[in-house]
Amino acid sequence: MPRGPRLDAPGVLHHVMIRGLERRRIFREDRDRADFVARLEALAKSGTLTVYAWALLPNHAHLLVQTGARPLSRSMRSLLTGYAGAFNRRHKRVGHLFQNRYKSVVVEAEPHFLELVRYLHLNPLRAGVVRSLAELDRYPWSGHATLLGHHAHAWQTTAAVLTQFHRTAHRARAAYHTFVAAGIPLGRRPELQGGGLVRSLGGWAAVAALRRGREHYMGDERVLGSSAFVEALRRELAPPVRPRVPPLPLDRLVANVCAALGIRPAALCGGSRRATLSRAREAIAYLWTEVLGRPGRPLAAALGVRPQSVYEAAARGREEGAAWERLLRGVT
Repeated sequence: MPRGPRLDAPGVLHHVMIRGLERRRIFREDRDRADFVARLEALAKSGTLTVYAWALLPNHAHLLVQTGARPLSRSMRSLLTGYAGAFNRRHKRVGHLFQNRYKSVVVEAEPHFLELVRYLHLNPLRAGVVRSLAELDRYPWSGHATLLGHHAHAWQTTAAVLTQFHRTAHRARAAYHTFVAAGIPLGRRPELQGGGLVRSLGGWAAVAALRRGREHYMGDERVLGSSAFVEALRRELAPPVRPRVPPLPLDRLVANVCAALGIRPAALCGGSRRATLSRAREAIAYLWTEVLGRPGRPLAAALGVRPQSVYEAAARGREEGAAWERLLRGVT
């Protein structure tokens, strides 16, 4: 079945799920957990992510985060690549740590925001990492204890949750705790495998600018919300109608882009990061994969890079997409 692109825009709230390869542990000891939390803290302090809820389990993690101006994919790449490298060095291992890429889904903020906070924070209890709610209240590796005031994580945004229960902190925490306790009998809730759109921060204007990343998931798995919300979101995300572009061989596309930028095609394979060469690779990748709709593997072979690098270059090339498309129409 065809898969839809990952959805992202400033002000979008995501439920992000990260899993270990073959269900292996991604956290072996507290040093690992502290390292992951420190990297998440850095992203929160830089303003690239707002963190509302989080929970670390032995072989997976859940985050409820809202994006800022920086795309979620860049923030997660920074978080997970850095953590995986440090984890491998600490434990003298090599190879992939995570199962594919993280999963994230856009969700309608109401009525799902508080449900997701509760769902995420009950994960350690459901998984048997802690034995009781009282133990969860003090569990240092989730945002639940922070909301209750038992652990200080200034980088975690708590007001957005607590003010929905009461104006004063003490009563808000008591009401929040009661709310979490009421969620225990509900068990595992597959319908909450998602994230959400904060309408107050751009609403549909932000949706219209949603970025399309390489990582993607099937159809409606990307969205948690009412049927009206899902349909409206999908209509807003309908790809723009581009003028028809005749098929173009890869070698001709490469030659014409290089000619326009005044470089030799052979220079693209040299590994140089000179700005002009990087720009040419981005233009070619964007035109080849996103405009012409061709697979990245042949281009990766031609450039001597991994297919994933082609899609990353295409995403960067999207910033000048209109100019590259004019160039393409002029050379076909």
